[in-house]
Amino acid sequence: MSTATTVAAGSKSAADRAVAKSTRRLIPFLLLMYVLAFLDRANVGFAKQALQDTVGIADASFAFGASIFFIAYVLFEIPSNIAMHKVGGRIWMCRIMVTWGLVSAATMFVQGSTSFYVLRFILGACEAGFFPGVILYLTYWFPDSSRARAMGLFYFGAPLAFIFGAPISGYLLRFDGMLGLHGYQWMFMLEGLAATAVGVWSYFYLDNKPADAKWLDADEKKALTALIASEQVTKESHGPKTVLASLGDRTVLYFGTIFFLLQMGVSVVVFYLPTMIAKMLGTGPNLQVGFYVAIPWGCALLATFLVPKIAERHNKLTLFGFLSLLVASVAMYSSAGASPVVGGICLCLAVAGLWAVQPIFWTLLTNYLGGLGVVAGVAMVNTIGNIGNFVSPNVKAWADSHFASPVAGLIVLSAVVLASALLFLGTRKRQSAPLVAPAHA
Repeated sequence: MSTATTVAAGSKSAADRAVAKSTRRLIPFLLLMYVLAFLDRANVGFAKQALQDTVGIADASFAFGASIFFIAYVLFEIPSNIAMHKVGGRIWMCRIMVTWGLVSAATMFVQGSTSFYVLRFILGACEAGFFPGVILYLTYWFPDSSRARAMGLFYFGAPLAFIFGAPISGYLLRFDGMLGLHGYQWMFMLEGLAATAVGVWSYFYLDNKPADAKWLDADEKKALTALIASEQVTKESHGPKTVLASLGDRTVLYFGTIFFLLQMGVSVVVFYLPTMIAKMLGTGPNLQVGFYVAIPWGCALLATFLVPKIAERHNKLTLFGFLSLLVASVAMYSSAGASPVVGGICLCLAVAGLWAVQPIFWTLLTNYLGGLGVVAGVAMVNTIGNIGNFVSPNVKAWADSHFASPVAGLIVLSAVVLASALLFLGTRKRQSAPLVAPAHA
């Protein structure tokens, strides 16, 4: 009998109680943080028309400004995860949220393309490491058998940000003229300060690891710590053991390639969905568009819950990941130039597919990596993915201009998502050890 099996059998009840308490304590708060992170990253899409009309930012300048965020994110992401591993999630998550909230709020003072570029770059530097930091943080608290469920719940953040955040962003635009401020200025200020407030709260709320949690009893701390430690030993026996080894690991780079292509599809949805829906409705950004934008994200919320759960139940993570990406690719292609009804349905399917695959993706990767390997490996994969976020808006702008068609970029990016689907089929054979099937949600 293996060490992991012995630990799990000998302290299953205590470990299960610890996981249940960790889920109730940590996931809702991390979810709130992710909602605010995504809202502050993507609300620029609602400000697009206002920034163009008020400060004269052209389409190409907006695309570059939206994407330059990810240059800074890429530069600082791996160092950020290493720093979090050393100082702990409590301090580092507080630092990330407080600084990004203040910079996001400062976007209200944009005066032109240059200041837009500068603030977007600084925002990326401040937020760098948040997402991979949370993925790393979850490995400290949740064993392989329950991490996928926790990760799936955490991934509700982006859909929730748009279900509730999109109407809020649209509503705040109606404050135009109040106290001499434009609507987009109110939006940036209030949403940015909300992130700062939650960042301060995180310092007092989060614990670094189970051993620090006063809300776990002694048996629960011991059982959960021993179970996770035993799994780490198994992973380190077959995966990369150091930061440098992880950065050059072929499986890590393969996952990074998939995530690069996947994030190119995600980026066009995040930044241009309000604009695409507004064009379908024949209007500009407003409260009505905000409510319509929430519909595809509602579909994403449902898919993110159901698809990984079904994939786990049938032990077909790779297959369902592939199918999710295939559906997203076909739907993106079909939405180009379609009628409002057909286009709306296709966008719902595209967003749902792009989000349902991601908890599956991270489950496959974190079940492979352990120790220092997971610290750098997760950040490395997310860094490569964020290069895709930078490339995507510029590819769209180039394709639309080169082919003189407003849907050319969407068609090109649908082919990119198809490529990620085909590569996803190879994830299982890239693993050096059997995947641990997550527990059913």
